[in-house]
Amino acid sequence: MKYTIFDESRIGKRPYQQDRLAHWQTKDALFMVVADGMGGHAHGDVAAQITVDCLGSAFRNEAKPAVADPDKFLFTAISRAHAMILHQTQRQGLVQDQSNSPRTTVVACLVQDGYAYWSFVGDSRLYVIRDGRILTRTRDHTPVQMLIDAGRIREEAAATHPDRNKLLQCLGGPRPPRVEPTAQVRLSEDDLVLLCSDGFWGPLTQRQLLMGLLGKELKKALPELLTLSETRAGPRCDNISVLAIHWHDKAVSAPTGPMTVPMDEAPADVRGLSATEPDFMRMSDADIERQIAEIKQALKKHDPEKK
Repeated sequence: MKYTIFDESRIGKRPYQQDRLAHWQTKDALFMVVADGMGGHAHGDVAAQITVDCLGSAFRNEAKPAVADPDKFLFTAISRAHAMILHQTQRQGLVQDQSNSPRTTVVACLVQDGYAYWSFVGDSRLYVIRDGRILTRTRDHTPVQMLIDAGRIREEAAATHPDRNKLLQCLGGPRPPRVEPTAQVRLSEDDLVLLCSDGFWGPLTQRQLLMGLLGKELKKALPELLTLSETRAGPRCDNISVLAIHWHDKAVSAPTGPMTVPMDEAPADVRGLSATEPDFMRMSDADIERQIAEIKQALKKHDPEKK
């Protein structure tokens, strides 16, 4: 795989950073994650850190050196991150009121075999940009996105809509999220795959985003766009995070059969899980404790009693 990667986070005008981003790679696969801890809820940064660490652990366990089933991998990893946030919230006594529990959005993308596969929960976005145009992007889990999709408001109006900060889905809430079915695209040479928090995309128009990327290397274009987002957001500037790749390989041949299993035909151990019970991933205590051991170091900085 040949690609150039760029990532950066800025605190904006917030008192502390609640965004988390990370990427991991093997010789045959690249996995990228952006999580945006929800500022209106206690310990949003902890929820985002747990999510990133849980997804990274899943990739390290399953990329041998590629992931066998991208659909199942993304669905299971994101769902387990939600379960882990709930478990750690209770274990560490982070909040007394479940309505204010640690929560986060997430967008995750797996690149292998010349394809990008992705899923998300909330309003952290993924864009695939080709030839100066947005080939596809994720559709936010928000009331505003529903209004846009219904044709009731224009996309340009979203930035000033009074419900722009409301989410319909997140990780860590009392109700399990409906993890978005995996989407995929066959990558072409010079494609850009961009993951970001709403602090990055929110203040920018689509035209500003595309013009800022046109004809520039990522290491020059993205810092300029980060600065533009900060300037346009002004004193209410959110945390800003972006993680992107410039793809340098030529497009692989089109597959003769399906690349992944559609979610409505997923294996029984995934399809049969209830979407209403908090332990819907049915993780055993041993599973949870094993994953906690892997992310213990990352959590120490958020738990003063363990310092």
